[in-house]
Amino acid sequence: MLKIPSEKISIVEIPIQKKVKLFIKREDFIHPAISGNKYWKLFFNINNYLENQPENPLIITFGGAYSNHISAVSAAGSLSKVKTLGIIRGEELEQKWRDNPTLLYAKRNGMNLKFVSREEYRHKEKLTEFLQHEFPEALIIPEGGTNKNAVQGVKMMLNDDTKDFDYLCTAVGTGGTLAGISEFCEDNQEVIGFKVVEDSSLESKISELTSNRNFYLTDAAFGGYGKINDENIRFINDFKAKFDIPLEPIYTGKMMQKVFEMIDADYFPEGSKILCFHTGGLQGIEGANLLLEKQNRNLII
Repeated sequence: MLKIPSEKISIVEIPIQKKVKLFIKREDFIHPAISGNKYWKLFFNINNYLENQPENPLIITFGGAYSNHISAVSAAGSLSKVKTLGIIRGEELEQKWRDNPTLLYAKRNGMNLKFVSREEYRHKEKLTEFLQHEFPEALIIPEGGTNKNAVQGVKMMLNDDTKDFDYLCTAVGTGGTLAGISEFCEDNQEVIGFKVVEDSSLESKISELTSNRNFYLTDAAFGGYGKINDENIRFINDFKAKFDIPLEPIYTGKMMQKVFEMIDADYFPEGSKILCFHTGGLQGIEGANLLLEKQNRNLII
């Protein structure tokens, strides 16, 4: 079972010489292995499942080679003493998983890995039906952990400390975190989702998970999901050097880069208070650096 942490998650001001105030909520501190929003997206999924005391508990989920979600589910399974199975996109990884820090970590947590072709992976609904039939007692969590239980969990990211902000910002992959913030934030708050994927159906998917229409999506893909350009690296390294806060390059790094661009373009009215959620995922830096090193490019420090 996952527990509500006893220590309050800190909100840190980012000192910028602008006419707005910028803050970041360090959800990456929530747990050493189940990082950021992943902890809350898994919280009710896993706890509700285990409360029903299945005879042969098993958690199945989906993800790519460097998935924060795969890493988090494997750690949550290990912590809860529940078997886990990860369905991994890319059958070519079956012979190379030992060279992949995320998949190696998942295996060390006891997760079994099943590698499927990208074509199979695209049809996850069919794959889910097959797996549920094969493992009728299993909890099957979708890619990224996004479902109604996840939305309820994300509510925990909001508290009295987050009420006094005009804008709430989060990176968006599958949309569960944005949906939870949208559903449970204050009526006067505007929620901005920074899309790191190119998915035209994302807004409608989020709308199915929240009753509110207080959110706005903006593109922060910077060339596509998982793509890291030189400016992303420069920004992340500069941000850490100035503010002593590490960012990963797929989600929070791109969000913060886009937030700074919007501030420079005077998107936010003077005097606005902006809160960004650091959704963790720092485990992905090692894998990103392996790829950057092969390309003889600057690394993320």
